[in-house]
Amino acid sequence: MSSQLAPQPADAPDRLTRSFPASQAGQSVASRYRAVRERSVALAAPVSAEDAMLQSMEETSPTKWHLAHTTWFFERFVLAGSAGYQPVNAQWDYLFNSYYQSVGPMHARHRRGMLSRPSLADVRDYRRQVDERMARAFDAGHFDASLCQRIELGLHHEQQHQELLLTDIKHALWCNPLKPAYRDDLPVATASAGPLDWLGQEEAIVEIGAAAWPLDSDRFAFDNESPRHRVLMPAHALATRPVTNAEYRDFIDAGGYGDAALWLSDGWALVTQAAWQRPLYWDESLESEFTLAGMRPIDPNAPVSHLSYYEADAFARWAGARLPTEVEWENAAAAVAVEGNFVDEGYLHPGAAQRDADSANESGLRQMFGDVWEWTSSAYTAYPGFREMPGSLGEYNGKFMSGQQILRGGSCASSRDHLRASYRNFFHAPDRWQFSGLRLARDA
Repeated sequence: MSSQLAPQPADAPDRLTRSFPASQAGQSVASRYRAVRERSVALAAPVSAEDAMLQSMEETSPTKWHLAHTTWFFERFVLAGSAGYQPVNAQWDYLFNSYYQSVGPMHARHRRGMLSRPSLADVRDYRRQVDERMARAFDAGHFDASLCQRIELGLHHEQQHQELLLTDIKHALWCNPLKPAYRDDLPVATASAGPLDWLGQEEAIVEIGAAAWPLDSDRFAFDNESPRHRVLMPAHALATRPVTNAEYRDFIDAGGYGDAALWLSDGWALVTQAAWQRPLYWDESLESEFTLAGMRPIDPNAPVSHLSYYEADAFARWAGARLPTEVEWENAAAAVAVEGNFVDEGYLHPGAAQRDADSANESGLRQMFGDVWEWTSSAYTAYPGFREMPGSLGEYNGKFMSGQQILRGGSCASSRDHLRASYRNFFHAPDRWQFSGLRLARDA
């Protein structure tokens, strides 16, 4: 892996796609390991050493920390189980642990941006050493089925951090008055959004979720997606595409941010306290927005993004609709291929629905995957019969099942082979630095 940190050339989006194809059934864990780990390095390449230690708010982490923490995961939870294993640097177990209390103490989350040492070069060397140790273990056949399952978990964990790397550096660069670009060569996708139609669904008993963890690598799912279970789903209708920037602009122009009747109580308190008047990265003119390519004109046809749950919910009320439940969303998405605008395409920004002639599937649903995470009205709680993963990895998801909302579908910063209909993302209601938008639903 190169240690150079240079801006990506103009053909980088296509090259990135060619270099890191979607996972295929039967792909070895070793080859998938190399592909995922290399993508992290590629995504971090445009970030300077100075940029890489920025932490713009407590919820975000520096690029350097993302690169180190994902490496620590493989060292701590895969390699360290070998008899006599010597860590690359035992002190880094404290620095790069995130929230695994059963493993040991950790550096405070809100102070990750204070870690000027180890340097970015040291972190990249740490990645190299751990990757070399993993390669030797793969070649020697040291990983049994159980460890391969743990490696697969680590790869999906790293893909989550790849998305966070992009959203976190976007927020950090936006905080700079110069509004510098992460990359100034990102392509622009423009098209018509098409009409917003409704897809009706009769009341039914449906199955959602994934089979109990662990699974084989070709059918990976996190433990919070299981067990698969039956739910009574009321009759409803789901919008065929997400809400666009133009539609959200209508909400702003109609005084949506000033109408207390539209907002949940906590949301209204936040809107008034923080003086929110528009989505996170829009400028005051409502004509331009900050992107990973710097400031750009707002595309009226693209899905609106960087909304909090409160904003998504208020818009839905204003539109005479509501947010879908995660049951409604997953039931519809289960019949849709995982296709869309992902990090693989290289745009790194939401785009309009009709980028090509066959952008709608047979059901008429568009953009169920990619572009923007879609807020649902469902709280992040356990499914009936949920069981955490055994050991320290049981801290991965279960302990966060309080005070957060479910989002579905993935975003333009997600990897295609990381997503599936049962995937449950979760954030706090005020959070809006992610590529989060909404799709409307209504009662039948």
